[in-house]
Amino acid sequence: MKSKAKFLKNALSWLLLFTVLVVAPLFLAIIGHQEESRGFWIEFGVGLGFVGLAMMGLQFVLTARYSKIGAPFGLDELLQFHGQAGYIAWLFIMGHFIVLFLANSDFHAFLDPTVNFPRALALSAVLVSITALIAMTHWREKFGLIYEWWRASHGLLALFLVFVGTVHIMQVSHYITEVWQQTVWIGLSLVAMGMLIHNRVWRPLQMKKRPYKVVGVEEEVDTIWNLELEPVGHEGLQFRPGQFVWLTLGDTPFSLQQHPFTISSAPHEKNIRLTIKELGDFTSDVGKVEIGTTAFLEGPYGNFTIDQSSSAHNVFVIGGIGITPAISTLKYVLENKLNQQITLFFGTPSKKLTPFYDELQEYSKLENVNLIHIFEEPPEGWEGETGFIDADILKRHLPENFTEECEFYICGPPPMMDAVEPQLHEWGVPVHRLHSERFNIV
Repeated sequence: MKSKAKFLKNALSWLLLFTVLVVAPLFLAIIGHQEESRGFWIEFGVGLGFVGLAMMGLQFVLTARYSKIGAPFGLDELLQFHGQAGYIAWLFIMGHFIVLFLANSDFHAFLDPTVNFPRALALSAVLVSITALIAMTHWREKFGLIYEWWRASHGLLALFLVFVGTVHIMQVSHYITEVWQQTVWIGLSLVAMGMLIHNRVWRPLQMKKRPYKVVGVEEEVDTIWNLELEPVGHEGLQFRPGQFVWLTLGDTPFSLQQHPFTISSAPHEKNIRLTIKELGDFTSDVGKVEIGTTAFLEGPYGNFTIDQSSSAHNVFVIGGIGITPAISTLKYVLENKLNQQITLFFGTPSKKLTPFYDELQEYSKLENVNLIHIFEEPPEGWEGETGFIDADILKRHLPENFTEECEFYICGPPPMMDAVEPQLHEWGVPVHRLHSERFNIV
């Protein structure tokens, strides 16, 4: 994987670019602006609106699934950043309204339907929409929102916010008076909207040309299923071990039902195997998928892979169904006869509920693979580790100089990851040697 210097350079470059794009509207607004200042708080409130709208537009870029954008960090980190940026954008836009309303009562007219009903309706809808967007994302499960409908409403609400925000800037036009300034704003807004269209229209059109069919549905262990997909009329998917795809089942790729799953087969295998646990709306019926069902794959995505690792020792800390990228990686290691040392910590409820148990035993016979099973409920006579993956278990099996020589890959339930990641940071594992993949990518 990248050296520390290169990782930091890439991270700082992307962060700088993001910051420049966020504040660029402020500079765009003041170029050629001749009018006198209306006071600090009014100008401050206006600035909050410009920055908030810019951040909303950039949200489309962060979720567009362009590999070059996510390459320095990985999609997991990128989407976490997208979530945090969404909260900040909400604060800026709400701050825009609040500061202006408190600074000058004349701004109350913007929400007064007796002054301008269409404007008041649109801006009120913005306040409701952006708050709903944040609330439905943060409390989706508590609200009982079906994933597919949440995903559709998420994109449409964001599109509405950017559209109304751009129209609002054009109508007020206090800072955007020149035609070229208006052209730039409209162009940037169209680019942001175009990315959503590219993601939801163009990509499905490309997927339609490369269909798959389900040729196998096999129960791995209780509530965990292997779905085997065979390419139809094409050579299949080129991917790196540990990457994931977005799966759509049915006769058309134009569907709200699209979900991410890590590939558990190896790159040299033509058929794609996805190992899926019954966890939610879509996955609860995965075992009922009929042989011959048409499927479409978008991807591959993700940097949760050791194929570019420069570390001599790669450590996987895995919980439950998080084993899928590790299985693909072990297959890759075996097929290519790689001599990189691999240590795999694998925590599961019991031996009976451990996916790929027999397969893992075969991999553990390799000289460069060290497998550590951790069972919450160990079988009779078990002499290995028990309970949950914690600091003591990790320390017992990691080499002495692990902070300098090991690359870490963490995948599993959020509680496990929330415990392991801070611990590794506390021990001094640098951020460029720590890679995470979570189940809650949306």
